[in-house]
Amino acid sequence: MPNFDQYFWDELARNLSGQRSTTFEAYVNHLWRILPQATIDTVYMVGFASLFAILFGMVIGIGLYITQPNGIYPLPKLNKIIGFIVNTGRSIPFPVLILLVFPLARFIVGRSIGPTAAIVPLTIAAVPFMSRVVEASLNELGHGIIEAAVAAGANIRQIIFRVLIPESAPSLVSGFTLLIINLITFSAMAGIIGSGGLGHVANSYGFHRHRTDILVYTIVLLVILLQIIQAIGQFISQKLDKR
Repeated sequence: MPNFDQYFWDELARNLSGQRSTTFEAYVNHLWRILPQATIDTVYMVGFASLFAILFGMVIGIGLYITQPNGIYPLPKLNKIIGFIVNTGRSIPFPVLILLVFPLARFIVGRSIGPTAAIVPLTIAAVPFMSRVVEASLNELGHGIIEAAVAAGANIRQIIFRVLIPESAPSLVSGFTLLIINLITFSAMAGIIGSGGLGHVANSYGFHRHRTDILVYTIVLLVILLQIIQAIGQFISQKLDKR
C-alpha cells in the first residue's frame, strides 16, 4: 500500500525550523522523493477506482438498458428508481462528495485520508457516470440486432454477453477511457483535501510554498498520464471496431 506520509512529512520539520537546504542537489533529490511516489499514488487511486467503477457501472448500466420501457426485460418503475439514484449521484459536486463519504471511507478502509481512502469517494463518484456511459453505448445499437438474437432463441444472459457487450465494445472502451481521464482529474482534486497523489504535491509543495516549478512538474506529469490513457484507449477502441 502506498505510504502517504513518506512524502507528506519528510521535509516539513526542517522547513519550519528554517534549515531548508538551498543547494541544487538537495532540491533535485527532494523532487525525486516526492514526485515518483505521488505519481504511484495517483495511478494506484485511479486504477482501483476505475476497476470498481467499471464493474459496478457495467451492471447498473446494463440494468438501465434492459429495464427501460422498450427494453428486453421492461421494468419501468425499477428503471425510474435506478435512474433517479444515478442522476442524484451525478449531481453531487466531487469536493462535497468527498466530505460526505469521509465516514464511509473510514469504516471501509480504517482511515479517511490517503490514497486507499480516496478510492471510496472516487468510485462512488465514477459509478453513476459509468452507468450512463454504458446505457448510452448500448442504446446506440440498433433494435434489429436484439430482435435477431431473440428470434434465434437467445435468453437474456446470452443477449447481454454475446450480443450487447461485444457489439458495443468500441463505444464502451471509449467510455472507459473518458472515465479514467475524469478520475485522474478527480484524484488531483482529492489530493488537495488529503488523499495524496500529484494533487497533494501541487497543493502542499507548489501552491502553499509558492513553488511554481513544482506546480509545473505536477501538471506535466498529469498531462502525460492523460495522454497515455487517451492513446491506449483510442488504440483498443479502433482495434475492436469491426466497421
